[in-house]
Amino acid sequence: MSTLAAAQAALAAEHAAVYGYGVVGGRAGQARRTEAAEAFAAHRARRDALERTVRDLGGVPAVAVAAYALPFAVPDASAAVRLAAVLEDRIAGVYSDLVRAAEGPLRRDAAGALREAAVRAARWRGSGVAFPGLAERATRL
Repeated sequence: MSTLAAAQAALAAEHAAVYGYGVVGGRAGQARRTEAAEAFAAHRARRDALERTVRDLGGVPAVAVAAYALPFAVPDASAAVRLAAVLEDRIAGVYSDLVRAAEGPLRRDAAGALREAAVRAARWRGSGVAFPGLAERATRL
């Protein structure tokens, strides 16, 4: 995968995460609303940075779609917490690809984003995985 393709994939995933956290924030309940808002802001910042990165790599940044299909219904706080963990797992996966494709500062930034997603996923889920971002090797800790 080229660096540009990996950056575009990460950008598309960040667009989806921003949308998903809108749902999470609306359903997570008062106890986790601040955590959802912080994650929403973090993904917006990563999205904006990736738009600049894609331009710097000579590409045209992928745009967000009007709505995204959620992996399951989110009728309550419990489902919202599960959705947040899934969003972070997916983000970790695309940043894992970007780590493999990039070099230098972009690779370091992608590794940082992967780490942040893994930590957020563990907080939402209540447990971590052995190899965040590598679905083929992930096992529950």
